Amino acid sequence: MSFTQQELADPELSGSEPDAGPPRTGFFRATGRATGRRRTSRGWKFWVGITVCAFFAIVAIVAPFLVPNPNQSSPVGLQPPSGDHWFGTTNIGQDVFGQVVAGTTGSVVIGVVAGAITVILSMVFGVGGAFLGGFWDNASSLVSNVFLVIPGLPLLIIVTDYVESRDIVVIAVVIALVSWAGAARVLRAQTLSVRSRDYVDAARVASESNWRIMLREILPNLMPIIASQFVFGALGAILAEAGLSFLGLGAPGGKSWGSILFFAQNAQAITLGAWWWFVPPGLCIAILGAALGLINFSIDERINPRLRTAAIAKRSRSSRPKGATA
Repeated sequence: MSFTQQELADPELSGSEPDAGPPRTGFFRATGRATGRRRTSRGWKFWVGITVCAFFAIVAIVAPFLVPNPNQSSPVGLQPPSGDHWFGTTNIGQDVFGQVVAGTTGSVVIGVVAGAITVILSMVFGVGGAFLGGFWDNASSLVSNVFLVIPGLPLLIIVTDYVESRDIVVIAVVIALVSWAGAARVLRAQTLSVRSRDYVDAARVASESNWRIMLREILPNLMPIIASQFVFGALGAILAEAGLSFLGLGAPGGKSWGSILFFAQNAQAITLGAWWWFVPPGLCIAILGAALGLINFSIDERINPRLRTAAIAKRSRSSRPKGATA
């Protein structure tokens, strides 16, 4: 395993540990303990975000077993949270907790499907066009620019209203189709930068096929950006579906957090003071969105040299004892 000169000079970039040197005493021992604590807490954004997302993913998987029938009504309507109904009830006696748990499946499915489709389209039009160049690059750039200048929300409303059979997956596909262009432009710019590097030219000189160069040389360098775009696409899809459902353009038979907000708004839950009806789904959207945002920030810190350098400099300053000079 070899490192570049910059990585050898900076252990933070190479991932290697510096030489232990002589035993540390006094100030050096305290500094070593502080450095260990910083290393263990360095990726707290990623781990907090991934833990919250894993929790919602587990709830989405087991939701059908926890709540077989979330639409089952009862004689008690608009009851505040209690031991029998943790999140209270709706105006027709439906358990809000059961609806929130069932809605987790729909919202998570929309985020995953839309994020995956967004990444696939952005890779096809961004990476593929930039790598092949010529006519293919011009054609893919034209398509991306057309989708990029079209207003997203009006197009999303029109396409969603035009589709006759709307379900959770169809809504996710529609959201992805109107939101992939920006990610494709970013991947195109990165691909143009990567394909001109020396190791790609060396692979061409060695008569490697285009597919092998794409899979072995180009895509591995784009994976952090692709992962960040998947997270950002999933977050945008969840928020877009909530907005569509709030406007009455969601899946009629589907259950999601946005549909709960739609029915709460139609029943004038805010006017009636039934906060337990709209606060839980809105809070779930906010928590999951914040978790995806933390993951996106952590990925951005890893792939952005400026952010990584700033973080290293900040940790270096914080490790100095009080009163010490540079």
